[in-house]
Amino acid sequence: MSENMVFERIRKEIDDNDVVLFMKGTPLAPQCGFSAQVVQGLDYLGVKYKGVDVLADPELRQNIKSFSNWPTIPQLYVKGEFVGGCDIFREMFQSGEIQTFFADKGIQVRAA
Repeated sequence: MSENMVFERIRKEIDDNDVVLFMKGTPLAPQCGFSAQVVQGLDYLGVKYKGVDVLADPELRQNIKSFSNWPTIPQLYVKGEFVGGCDIFREMFQSGEIQTFFADKGIQVRAA
C-alpha cells in the first residue's frame, strides 16, 4: 500500500470520528503503558473515542508518524486536530486543561 493510501486511511479515521486514538493495542487491551495511560484518562473522563490499533498494520504504524510529524505512539486527535502523545495528554490531564479543551471542541466529559 502506498504512503498516500495510508494517509487517506488516516485522514478518513480522523474525519469520521470526533476523537481518535492511534495506539498500540485496543482500548480493551492496550499493548503498551503509554497507550494504556491515555486510554485510562479518556475512560476516566467518559470521552467516547475510536481506538485504532497500529500493531495490526505495520504500514499504518510507520506512516502515522510521518502523517503527524510526531515520532511516538499513541497519538490523539480531537475534531481533526492533533493533540499529541501520552506525555502531552498526561500534562493536560493533570493540569485540568484537557477537560477545557474537550469542552471547547464540543466533546462531552464526565464531571469530575
